[in-house]
Amino acid sequence: MTPPTLAVDRQTSVEKPAAASRVRGGVLVLVGIVLVAVNLRAVVTCLGALLDEVRTGLHLSGALAGVVTTLPTIAFAVFGATTPWLVRRFAPARLLVVGMVALVLGQVLRVVSDAPAAFIAFSAIALAGIAVSNILLPLVVKQHFPDRAGLVTGVYTLSMSVGATAAAASAVPVAHAFGSWRAGLGVWAVLAAVAVLPWLPMALRRAPKVARRVTTAASRARPSHTRMGWAMAVFFGMQSIGGYAVMGWLAQLFRDSGFTPQTAGLLLAAVTAFSLPFSLLMPALAGRVRRLGPLMLGLTTLVGLSYVGLAVAPHSGALVWAALLGIGQTVFPVSLVAIGLRARTTEGIVALSAFAQSVGYLFAALGPLLVGILYDATGGWTAPLGVLLAALVVQAAAGLMISRPRFLEDEPGAFAQPAAGSAASAATASSTVA
Repeated sequence: MTPPTLAVDRQTSVEKPAAASRVRGGVLVLVGIVLVAVNLRAVVTCLGALLDEVRTGLHLSGALAGVVTTLPTIAFAVFGATTPWLVRRFAPARLLVVGMVALVLGQVLRVVSDAPAAFIAFSAIALAGIAVSNILLPLVVKQHFPDRAGLVTGVYTLSMSVGATAAAASAVPVAHAFGSWRAGLGVWAVLAAVAVLPWLPMALRRAPKVARRVTTAASRARPSHTRMGWAMAVFFGMQSIGGYAVMGWLAQLFRDSGFTPQTAGLLLAAVTAFSLPFSLLMPALAGRVRRLGPLMLGLTTLVGLSYVGLAVAPHSGALVWAALLGIGQTVFPVSLVAIGLRARTTEGIVALSAFAQSVGYLFAALGPLLVGILYDATGGWTAPLGVLLAALVVQAAAGLMISRPRFLEDEPGAFAQPAAGSAASAATASSTVA
């Protein structure tokens, strides 16, 4: 008979490599998440910093420039809505590889084009890759880090801010160094190419069965039939209106107030720089408090004060307004945490995330477009900032609606009734995830 000690030794020898493999796999996933997240806003903020040069180089009117700055939110809404369908057919790792490849190709092709239509079309390809990745990251975090979802969410939203800051700060200097705005935009394709690498080994492996079950169950969730789903979408949309209007137009506002192009780009970067420590703090705080209302209202108020300051004293108080705006805009990671807090099941979280982000970004498309039209029509910033202040009022109201501790699954109509033949499989999927 084999001594018990030998049996234990054999078990240990098997478990140690398995545990080491899991650790390595977790580190690789975390690195992949961070690299993807760094790319999710860089393509937008680098364009904001160089918008004046792009307008001149491509002969864009103010209205057409508004279309260019609105394009991210439109792409995020349209392509983000297709992500649950894609996840039912392809593994998340494979979709992230395709998303980052699309981002590389779109960025390279748009900087070698001279026609406005081609620039917009290739930008849409790049943004499609970002849109799918936007929805996938919360799902990947939930699957690989279920016990540290709040912390990892904070890490990847911080990474998004780092990428946005670096792109805004470096776009003008890089363009000046190479003598063209095209270099200031195109250099970020290199970082997107690097983000492909961690996901390749996982993309080449067979998709786990659990992931397939999760995404199949997620297809039956219907946030669009609930008050919670619409409140989350409106809140996400209103904060995105301000966020993308700022990324697209704030550098131009600072230029108009008397700053040099390089200083204006640095002030735009300062907005995200001030948000960096709070991007980790606010998600952790949101996960601990019972009611999100005071936190959401406080951050919304900071953004409102910044808008008023930008209208009254854009030059003398520029750094203060950038600081208030950066801190206030950390309501974005709070909204991502709120999605996880307002659904009990994995399928509910995935569906609520897809619905809130796709519909929210569709609302957000109005922000940069209206800012561009009003700026072109009035030649000033009072009217555009007034529109953004109105959006904050709606944001505050929607924030109060989702701040109460309730869950998507408890609302009538949250889930479609499965067919009789699929009821057992649906129950199996839910229990497997739990």
